[in-house]
Amino acid sequence: MTPENHRCAHDATDDPPSNAPGPRATARTADQARVRRLLLWYPRAWRSRYGDEFAELLIDERAEVGPSWRCTVNIAATGLRARLAAAGLADHPVDPEAAARAGLATMAICAAATVLSGAVMWSQLAIGLQWSVPAASRIPQAIDFMSGALLALAVAAFLAGAPAAWAAVTAACRGQARGLRRPAIMFAGGAFVLVVGGRHFARAWPGTGGHLLGHQSLIPGRIAAFGWAATMWITSYWAHPKALAAFPSSELAWMVLSPAATGCLVIGIAQVLRRIQMSRRMLRYEMCVGHLVLAGLVAFFCGALCWLSLSGGQPGRLFLAGTIDRAGFAVLAVSVVAAAAAVRRSRAAARYPPTQLHGG
Repeated sequence: MTPENHRCAHDATDDPPSNAPGPRATARTADQARVRRLLLWYPRAWRSRYGDEFAELLIDERAEVGPSWRCTVNIAATGLRARLAAAGLADHPVDPEAAARAGLATMAICAAATVLSGAVMWSQLAIGLQWSVPAASRIPQAIDFMSGALLALAVAAFLAGAPAAWAAVTAACRGQARGLRRPAIMFAGGAFVLVVGGRHFARAWPGTGGHLLGHQSLIPGRIAAFGWAATMWITSYWAHPKALAAFPSSELAWMVLSPAATGCLVIGIAQVLRRIQMSRRMLRYEMCVGHLVLAGLVAFFCGALCWLSLSGGQPGRLFLAGTIDRAGFAVLAVSVVAAAAAVRRSRAAARYPPTQLHGG
């Protein structure tokens, strides 16, 4: 090999391959990865609709001016606002009907969270009233107040669910129920598991054998037992594995299966409310029912607050509030605030001109 050929071979070895990415391509790939992570602040539906176009704009901007912490904060803030709008808790000027339906779904979730956390308190007090008389006479009044609130929520669920179910059935008859099949299956499956399992394990209710509850007309014993069985998984025993291991295997299986069934039930309801098409009249009707739901949440919150304010002076453990009760009360407070915001935003969205709402 001549010196000239040797030099050319050496130079060819030093040169990068023709297909190797250059500095600009590497920087653009890194920017794409960063932008994709930033877009996670936005809800999935928004990313599916606008994500690719918005990502290209951000990548071009980062290539021109470089990264900026102000841009990152702005993207995070607007992404969180988009998530709130998707939940019906913030303005949604592009699609007011979607905002109204999202508010209804959020109210349903808040009602479900209230029923779950409240049923734990309610069943505890019901067990206590089966076996002893509380020192404070206002505790029976508090549980009666919570019982009335649960009754109002049950009535509201029926009033809101009947037209929604009819709209879903109508859509199915028209061949427009493609997006409703999975939520409907989730709802039916979760409800079936909860009803069958709750009735079975209600036989082990700790209040069985007591007699005082029979004088409380607002608290039927079977309903109290079912509420206890359906919320058996909400317990502090999860923090004590040794004590939990002493439970029968069937109860442990139920404590794992029941929250999954509850989740399927709630998610199914929320997705059905999000996906069905509602007329303007139906939206207004659902908003009226939403006010009844909010009133039930506030009433239950007040009853729970009354009990928690008195539980410290009660002898024994039947009427004392524990960590689970305090956590449930925090869930109640968040549910009331979120439901109030959802009602307000949904009502504002329902006031848009009929041309912006389907079936106006």
